This record gives sequence, structure tokens and C-alpha cells, in this order.
Amino acid sequence: MHTFLYTLPEVPVPGRSFRWLWASSGLSNTADGVVLMGVPLIAVTLTRSPFLVSLVTAAVTLPWLLFSLHAGVFADRCDRRRMMAAATWARAGVLAALALTAWLGMLNLPVLLAGVLLLGAGEVFADSAAQAVVPMAVPRERLTDANGKLVAAQTVGNNFLGAPLAGVLIGLGATLGITATLGAPALLYAAAGLALLGMRGRFRLRTPSSGPLRADIARGLRFLWGHRVLRSLALFAGVFNFANDAYFAVFVLWVVGEESRVGLTPGGYGLLAAALALGAIAGSLVAERLARHAGQARTLVTVNLVNALLLLVPVLVPTVPAIGVTAVLLGATNAVCNVLLVSLRQRLVPERLMGRVHATVRLIGMGARPLGAAAGGILAAAAGLPAVFCAAAGLCVLTILLVSRTVTARAVAAAEAEAESGSGATSGPGAGGEGLGGPVEETRAQHGGLQGEALGGIVGGEAGEPADAFQPIGHRPGADA
Repeated sequence: MHTFLYTLPEVPVPGRSFRWLWASSGLSNTADGVVLMGVPLIAVTLTRSPFLVSLVTAAVTLPWLLFSLHAGVFADRCDRRRMMAAATWARAGVLAALALTAWLGMLNLPVLLAGVLLLGAGEVFADSAAQAVVPMAVPRERLTDANGKLVAAQTVGNNFLGAPLAGVLIGLGATLGITATLGAPALLYAAAGLALLGMRGRFRLRTPSSGPLRADIARGLRFLWGHRVLRSLALFAGVFNFANDAYFAVFVLWVVGEESRVGLTPGGYGLLAAALALGAIAGSLVAERLARHAGQARTLVTVNLVNALLLLVPVLVPTVPAIGVTAVLLGATNAVCNVLLVSLRQRLVPERLMGRVHATVRLIGMGARPLGAAAGGILAAAAGLPAVFCAAAGLCVLTILLVSRTVTARAVAAAEAEAESGSGATSGPGAGGEGLGGPVEETRAQHGGLQGEALGGIVGGEAGEPADAFQPIGHRPGADA
């Protein structure tokens, strides 16, 4: 068993810190939407090489592979609010510099590529701190509700505000359009950083680790691998993201164009993305209610099993109405899964390890994505698009069947009870504090001994998040909320 001994930290103003965090999330995710839509559009004005344009896209995720573990350590050593603000302002500075370069007519592809890499690095550090700061601002019993609101804000900002704004700005003309597309998110990031200053309370561990960086990284890895529930969910996230990216890397070929099976126009494909986002908003808002009614483990298994089976609909019923409904349901199930997985992880991981464990999960999830996309392209070329879709759905179902044997209602309840009793108090304000302080003692966990029955006959869960990374049709579900 893990035993953690802490002194009770200060109590922040109830609700205030989360409201400012929520506002910051909305602003930063709107900026994300502008960047994710705008940067590829800017790239094609600088080069028509598919390879070079793909390098710009790859530069967004590369920093996760390079810096995520280090960012997790810093999140557990630093004031998490200040780390978020600094990383967010750094992103604003990078975009402001790029905007100035564009205005002066000096923007070229190498400069854009370097800027995108720096933006990605800023996202890694901001997101690592953001996931770790939520339990400090919210009581344990409100984590699911809080993460649902954050996922909803992310979806609205990315899909309904940021992406359309990028389309409008880039249309203003060559120089002015590019400058505005880079300058607008710079202002949004700056405002998001300012919003974080409204958070009140202590957002730094009282006794953060100061040992070697590699040793701290190793502690986070050991905890995750030694925790049966968290290990299963992290591996599930990697496999699910691999399958989903294999699927959606070639999905556009199945649905868009006169030669496609469905025959959608590019505009219709955009509406499909909007349907997915609408479903994600709905799912994020009902996730807590579903978990309360059916239980976390049962809900996770069920929504992911439904999600996997929905992947077969475009093959079996390749019509616009069927795929439109499927997009809404996929968005909803993805969001429910993301909210529940992030919330569960925040309840199970000790506050002192939150940044490192979250960063490790993101590394697994993000690392699987490019591999899945490449595998999808290879399989499609060799066996056709339906083979990719069926293989992805089958892999997801198989993964759920395996995970459901470990992530049971009994195992989750036991892990939560252990985490709550081990911390001495929950970390949110409703439990008498927000951060953790005092010395920490740890013994080897025996999570491998947690046994449980399969859920109510259901066989079977960050999606990023898979809690960390379900990102079909351009949907970008959160920084894990």
C-alpha cells in the first residue's frame, strides 16, 4: 500500500480559482483553434510541397515526445499557476514575433517551423501544469463536473470560435491576413495568462522534490507502472489513439470527393466536424450524471465499446445522414471518456506526482498517434480503406475486452479508497486544502492484487487524453480538461 503523510495546506476561496481557470482555458483554447486551423493555411502560402507542409503539422506534436516527461517534473516542483501563466505568455510572445515577421515580409518556412516547435513546447509545459492544478482548485467530489466544463470550453473554443476565426482572418489578404492570423491568438494567449492571476491559493507543493531530474522522472514512471488501474488506462489510451489515428488519417478519402464512397463536399466535411464538436459538448456536460448513475467503470467500458462499434457505421451504412449521426455520437462518447478518465486519474494520483504521471500518460497517447496514422496509410494502400476501418474498430473492441478485466467497479473503488485514505485529505478546497505539504513516505503499492468481477455482464478506458487524444475529424479534445 502507498502511505502518504501530508500537512493540510491553505484553503483557497471556494469556486473563485476554478472560474478564473475556466476563463483562461476558454481563451487559450480559442487561440489553439486559430493556430491549429491557421498555421497549415499559412504554410501553403509559403510552399506547395506536401512533405514540407506535413513537417509543420508534425512540429505541433513533436515537443510532446521531447519534453513531456521533463515538463511533468517541473509541474511537480514549481508553482503550477505560475508555470501555466509563464508558458502561456511564452506562446503569446512567439506568435507576436511571428506576426511581426509576417508584417515585415520576412516570414519563411524555416521561421514558421521554428515558431511552431516553440509553440508546441509551450503547450507541453502549460498543459502539464494545467492537469495538475485542477485538483488544487476543485474539491475531489466536484472534479468530474469541473473537467466536464473544461472540456466543453475547449470544444467551443477550438471548434466553434477559433477555427472559424482563423478562416476569416486568413481571408483578409496576403500580408494582413497572415499577420492577423498570428497576432489574434497572441492576444488571446496573453489574456489567458492574465486570467490565471485571478486564481487564489497555494498552487505549489510545500515540499517539492529537488533531486536529480532523471530520478524524479523515474519515480513518476514507477508509480504509473505499479498502479494496475492507471497502467491499464494509460496503455488503453495508447492503443485507442493508435487505432483512432489510423482510422481518421484516411477517413477523408472515404467521405469527401466525387470518387469517394460517400461523396461529401469539403463544406459538408466541415459540417461533419461541427457535428462531432456538438456531440463533444453534450457528452462533456452529461459525463458526471452518467458516472453517478451507472458508476465510473461501467460508464467507461460502455461508452468506449459504443465508440468502437460506431467506427463500423461508415462502412456498413455509407450515407450522409448515418455518418452525421455517428459523428455526434462519437463526439459525445469521446468527451464522456475524456472527462471521466482525467477525473479518475486526478483522484488516484498523489498530488506530488500529478504532473509527472499526467505527462507520462500524454507521452503514451501522443506517441501512439503518428504511428497509428502511418499504419493506417500503409494498410489502406495494401488492403483498402474498409480494411483500415474494420481493423481499427476490432483493435478497439479487443482492447476494451482486456481493460474491462482490470478496470472493474471493485478495482476502481479500492484504488480511490486507498488514494483518499493515503493522502489524509483530498486536495481540493472542499477537503480543507488545495495543495500537499509536509514530508512524504511511500511503500510499494500492491495494485496488482486488486481483483474484481467484470462489470454487470458488460465485457470490456485518456482517450489525450484516450483521455488525452481522441482527435478525429479535426476535433481536439483537451488538454485533458
